[in-house]
Amino acid sequence: MAARGETRARVLETAGNLFSRQGFHATGVNQVLAESGAPKGSLYFHFPGGKEQLAVEAVAAEAGELGQILDTILDTAADPASAIIAMADLLAARLEDSHFVDGCPIATVALDVGADSDPIRTACSAGYDQWVTSIADYLTGFGINTDTASELALLSISSIEGALLLAKTQHSTAPLHRVAGRVAALVTQEVSS
Repeated sequence: MAARGETRARVLETAGNLFSRQGFHATGVNQVLAESGAPKGSLYFHFPGGKEQLAVEAVAAEAGELGQILDTILDTAADPASAIIAMADLLAARLEDSHFVDGCPIATVALDVGADSDPIRTACSAGYDQWVTSIADYLTGFGINTDTASELALLSISSIEGALLLAKTQHSTAPLHRVAGRVAALVTQEVSS
């Protein structure tokens, strides 16, 4: 028998994967339980707020996980251009490995239910804010002033997010690579000035 924490973690991970692939409305509680192998009564035991609480926590977990990967990229990149390219490469590989199913762990949920649920919208916003802040902090380390670094970080996330959507729909990672190259050039220009 799985420990309480193990069951909760398994449900949360399964929900995160399903929500990011299918969206909130297309993902049923029974599907989450079946795919996680959790007993029927466990969802409301671990998530008394039901599906909405599950989505909030799943989005936060998925955003945090990708945020840690992003931080590792930023810690090891030689320069901002290399960091932008590495982020796009990571997302491109993830997309290709999933046969163009796995995109952004936040976007599908944000588009599906962000306007209908303030707690879910807030979780999505916090995830994006975490990523933008990480990039902005990284850029300030290269001498870019705080306001410009924040703008460039927002541009980076927004551009890569849009390119990821195009890549997913076109079944080609070319949009990701092209956009990342352009953003990297803009960031390099700012570092050089």
